[in-house]
Amino acid sequence: MTNVTSERLIHWLEGAFATRFILGVITFNAIILGFETSQTVTETMDGLLKTLDTICLSIFVVELILKLIAYRHRFFTNGWNLFDFVIVGVALLPSGGALSVLRALRILRVLRVISISPSLRTVVEGLVSALPGMGSVVVLMSIIFYIGAVIATKLFADSNPEFFSSLGASAYSLFQIMTLESWSMGIVRPVMETYPYAWAFFIPFILVTTFSVVNLLVGLIVNSMQEASEREAVDETALHRQELMARLSRIEAQLEKLGIKKG
Repeated sequence: MTNVTSERLIHWLEGAFATRFILGVITFNAIILGFETSQTVTETMDGLLKTLDTICLSIFVVELILKLIAYRHRFFTNGWNLFDFVIVGVALLPSGGALSVLRALRILRVLRVISISPSLRTVVEGLVSALPGMGSVVVLMSIIFYIGAVIATKLFADSNPEFFSSLGASAYSLFQIMTLESWSMGIVRPVMETYPYAWAFFIPFILVTTFSVVNLLVGLIVNSMQEASEREAVDETALHRQELMARLSRIEAQLEKLGIKKG
């Protein structure tokens, strides 16, 4: 396949029509897989649902083959292409016998919406780029939880064993407190019936974890998403510039040919 044909195929695959069509197929396939969870629907339309699911999968396979033809070796240098390759590959594996669990994994095809939508790609890229910073925050959070769990177990295990009988139980109770899910009436107030000044431990814990460390984590993610969005804007500008230069080169080549013929 010539470079010009490859560029045209890539332009068509990345165009608005093909993108919207694949997005529609993904959405339709997601609806079909949702219907398969209903026993009433499967009893009356099982054959039709399987046929429609096969058609959707066939469309995904054809799209993947076209991308392999268009991009050739460059296909495997793009992370999102590899993501689509794995998702479609899982769907093609036999789902009988010991691999019957793979039938449930067919819903993973819906994740292809991420690779289709630029805005969703930006969100995921922001999350991935935030992982190093998030790792530091998670380590800090783990240290705080470990210290808090040891203290809570030492102080409240005898009076409230249902919440603080062991290190693991204390860590889970502190996690519930951090999420502010029934933390006061469910955990802290029963503890305060025995230890009236227990609030002096729980309130600082909430301030440090919920309002400080968690907000720091959110801030890292937001900052990474903003940086990913800026990088994508720069990449799009560079891509448009390359396409424009390629078109100008083709026009110049055609003009030179016309000039030779006229001469």
